[in-house]
Amino acid sequence: MIRRLAALLVAALFLGLAGTGPAQAAGYRYWSFWDRDGDRWTYATEGPSTARPSDGAVQGFRFAVSEDSQDAARPRGTASFSAICARTPARDGMKRVALVLDFGTPADAPSGETPPAARTACARVRDDATTAEALASTAKPLRYDTNALLCAIAAYPETGCGDQVSTETTRDESKGEGEGNGEDRSASNPSGSPASSASPADDGGPSVGVYAGGALVAALAAAAAWQARRRRDA
Repeated sequence: MIRRLAALLVAALFLGLAGTGPAQAAGYRYWSFWDRDGDRWTYATEGPSTARPSDGAVQGFRFAVSEDSQDAARPRGTASFSAICARTPARDGMKRVALVLDFGTPADAPSGETPPAARTACARVRDDATTAEALASTAKPLRYDTNALLCAIAAYPETGCGDQVSTETTRDESKGEGEGNGEDRSASNPSGSPASSASPADDGGPSVGVYAGGALVAALAAAAAWQARRRRDA
């Protein structure tokens, strides 16, 4: 009987440990919003509907699958105000904002859709205009959800908004281009981006298998102790 219980204890411990593997990573497919600071991209600290860039600012948008703001892929391509706005002369009472629009990679695209080629635009808008207004003047149609989250630029993507997806098959391709240039990916969690909090199953804590295995081990250990006590008292 003791040997049988010992075997069961070992099996239960094995099953409990087997359930401790990492959960599949999950991310969000969405447009991230960036500010250009010198030669570096930094994740914007507020959404495009409230940000009011100054004249000469460079701002970027990148469509990709990201786990959170620190994991987000940066815009690629030209990010020079003088190059983007070279053919847009200044006007009194107006400001110019250079926009970099990166529609991402096929790996990050929703099923059945193909990302357009990345492009730049120079928005000339009134001095108090927001980034959203600058974007609307150059990349219509835009689409927002009921929480003012930017869902689509120039009608891309056609559907979806901050959808949760697996990042296992998209991470390398979506972030592979434009890396290695020393640009900053770190950021706080800004407004206008999908929530980055993980579900309880994805928070890296013990899995259900651990608790179940532990409970079974405790029960079997108690049974073994009872059996040994019974033999001593016989």
